[in-house]
Amino acid sequence: MTSDITVFVNPTAGRGRGAQAAPVVTEALRDAGYEVTTVQGRDAATALAGAREAVAAGTGALISVGGDGMAALALQAVAGTEVPVGIVAVGTGNDFARATGLPVRDPAAAAEVVVGALESGSTRAIDLGKAGETYFGTVLASGFDSRVNDRGNRMSWPPGRFKYDVAMVAELASFRPIPYKMRLDDGPETEIEATLVAVGNGPSYGGGMRICHEARMDDGLFDITVVGRCSRRTLLRVFPRVYKGTHLTHPAVTVHRAARVSLSAADVTGYADGEPLGPLPLTAECVPGAARVLVR
Repeated sequence: MTSDITVFVNPTAGRGRGAQAAPVVTEALRDAGYEVTTVQGRDAATALAGAREAVAAGTGALISVGGDGMAALALQAVAGTEVPVGIVAVGTGNDFARATGLPVRDPAAAAEVVVGALESGSTRAIDLGKAGETYFGTVLASGFDSRVNDRGNRMSWPPGRFKYDVAMVAELASFRPIPYKMRLDDGPETEIEATLVAVGNGPSYGGGMRICHEARMDDGLFDITVVGRCSRRTLLRVFPRVYKGTHLTHPAVTVHRAARVSLSAADVTGYADGEPLGPLPLTAECVPGAARVLVR
């Protein structure tokens, strides 16, 4: 492995934690004898272009410093290559780091993992989901949760994550079950009414909501969680259980496993790793061993 390492930074992640974490990571790498180049951009497209350029030039590893959005960009750059990705998770959600057993909001500990993995060659091959040309590491969300995201993204107040709480209350007041068409692998297209359909390469989204609680990132399959037609009262009762994954035992919830899933529904946006993919219909495929992650 080359001694040239690229640190891929979102300085605004976690209300500035990205900017604070970057020097911790670069210092740890330089102290270990690595040459470090830092890549960041004025926007996601510019940052991704810089990361892809570094990967194409043969960087020894791409180290994401930020939240799930930055990790998602890093995955776009390394997917299908031999370049491993390191994760220094200092964002708000940090679901990808949780899924891979890496430190969360502890830059020094995360940097120690990165350096140790580089020195020992310790990596874990993981699957990635792919919808169109976009890869995702955790969950592709659609339905009630994506409509909450849509509404929250349009709101300028209240600040931060609080606006998504307000958005959830507003969506709940007007929500109706969504007619979906769903196809798993080469099976028949089925029509269902659902509150949401979540396609999990990893188990959680939204900062620890284990919507696809039993999903594994190395089995070549998605876990597809379908929350069926249910009342607002039932949804409010089931929702808190998602943090422990115990919602899966509720009769309104079913789980399927497949390597490919196609979803169609009117006026529903798909979100992957918390970022908008675009309106349904969408088809997602599980790509086995698409990325290598630096691990303990």
